[in-house]
Amino acid sequence: MGRGKFLAGFSLVAAVFAAATACAGFRSPESLIRNVYAYYGRGSAEYSNGLPRDEETARRFFDPTLRGAWTALHDAPYDFLVQSPTWRLGPISIAIPRRQFDRTDVTVTFDNEGRAVTLNFIVVNGPDGWVISDVESPHDSLRMFLTQFRR
Repeated sequence: MGRGKFLAGFSLVAAVFAAATACAGFRSPESLIRNVYAYYGRGSAEYSNGLPRDEETARRFFDPTLRGAWTALHDAPYDFLVQSPTWRLGPISIAIPRRQFDRTDVTVTFDNEGRAVTLNFIVVNGPDGWVISDVESPHDSLRMFLTQFRR
């Protein structure tokens, strides 16, 4: 009986810890990027429609200054994270050209329906882990894009 209570207590602590760590941020810049692009695959409906625009997703993936803009996006002509309204992504390459204290630049390259795409993610390490501060394309940034198509 004592062992059963111990295992139940351990399971409860593990579940609480998992829920707390799932609230915001990731353990590494690479993990953050892999999790972003997991939503652009071909599989279940939950992971095939692009990165969701709900509060929970915004809290997990973006810094506080970008969260509201991510959830308020309306009538954008394309998905900024794949630079297209549709996607069929090839393998994703992740490179880290610069690390500075709590900020890291992450260069992401992939093929989207035959077109090469390169984006520079600016990620920061906050109290909850790594989150996106901005994303730069050759012509725009995510912050400017979200401002332009805000509700």
